[in-house]
Formats: sequence, structure tokens, C-alpha cells
Amino acid sequence: MAITLYELVGRNDLRFSPYCWRTRFALAHKELDFDTVPVRFADKRAIAFSGQERVPVLRDGDRAVADSWAIACYLDEAYPDRPPLFASRTERAMARLINEWADREVNPKLILLVVRDVYDNIDERDRAYFLETREKRFGTTLDALHAAREDRLPAARAALAPARAVLADQPFLAGDEAGYADYILMGACQWIRIVSPYAIIAPDDPVLEWRGRMLALFGGMAADAAALGP
Repeated sequence: MAITLYELVGRNDLRFSPYCWRTRFALAHKELDFDTVPVRFADKRAIAFSGQERVPVLRDGDRAVADSWAIACYLDEAYPDRPPLFASRTERAMARLINEWADREVNPKLILLVVRDVYDNIDERDRAYFLETREKRFGTTLDALHAAREDRLPAARAALAPARAVLADQPFLAGDEAGYADYILMGACQWIRIVSPYAIIAPDDPVLEWRGRMLALFGGMAADAAALGP
């Protein structure tokens, strides 16, 4: 059966969603071939078949699965003969903790730094929708957030402290080899790398060295993506 990933796209084919990148890494880890369908912010009809309005959506034959975490769990259950994303229930539980940490502590701080960059690099047809929904969410203008990002940068870097501590002693969050815990955080790093040239990760941060290892995985899949940052 053909696997199709529906993922967010901006101008010049920028594929920047951190959650879609989690799924891209998961599919590569499972050694599964897949096609992609680009979805704009305001184009909810493209994924209406999934019964909800957010990407990523995975279509595997007649099965539709939404949400990057649910997709990862599905892939292990549907393709047990392929390399596992979670070698045990314990490993899956620990990866879920990383998932929650990234969603609650990392991504909310990163978005405040790059939200104007996202706006600048999405399709013209999405801009009114994005501006209205994001300024309502954050309670201020995108320009105000952009102007204050130097003040917010220390908090964003501090949010990476748990990963920094782990990566100072081992090459990947999952240990000697990359695992789904790494794909979760790399989704965020790939997001900011693709959509913005702003240097959020400090040059001497172990997270930056780890990002380099992640960019090289799967034949340079992430490194080859169109990006505005290094």
C-alpha cells in the first residue's frame, strides 16, 4: 500500500512544520517509502478526510492517522518487521516524556522568536489567516514579537538545557544511535533552520553538534531540505 504524508508548505516549497519533520524522520527510520502532499495553512479541505484540521496526516491505504505521536505509534504497530521506533513500552513512555517537554517547553519559546519569519515565508493566500490567528493567540502583533526576540532568546536557549546536559555525554538523546526522542527535538531544530536565518542555538552548544549529526542521517535527508538558515 502507498504511504502519503500530508505536510505543511510555505513559499518556495519550504517544508517547515516541526511535527511533520518528526514524521519524516520516523518514516525514514522505519525504512518506508512515502509520497508527500503539500498543504497550506488555510487549506483545510486537503486533509478533511482525516476528520480534523492539522498536519501531519499520514494516509496508509485506507487508514488515515493524524498527529505526529499517533503516527509514530501507528508505524510501529503496522510495520513490526521494520526497525522499531520504540524497542519497548518503557522506551515509548520515555519518548512520550520528551514529546511533552518539546511541545510544552521548547516549541512555545521558539515560535516567539521566528513567528514573523514564518509569516514572511508562507504563501500569500495564507497570510491573512496566519496573521489573525497568531496575533490573537499571542495577544500582540508579529512585529512586536519580532522586535523583542533578543530579549526572549535566553529563555529559548534555557529551554534546551535538558538536552544540552544529555548531549554533553552521549551522541544522541536516545543513546549511541538516534531514536524517536531525537526526531522530536530535531523537528524543532529543523523548523527554525528552514524558516529563519536567526541563530537561536549558540555556537558552543552541544545541541548544535548534535544537530549536525542529525542533519547527516538518512543520506542527508534533513540537510538537503530547502532552508533559510545554515
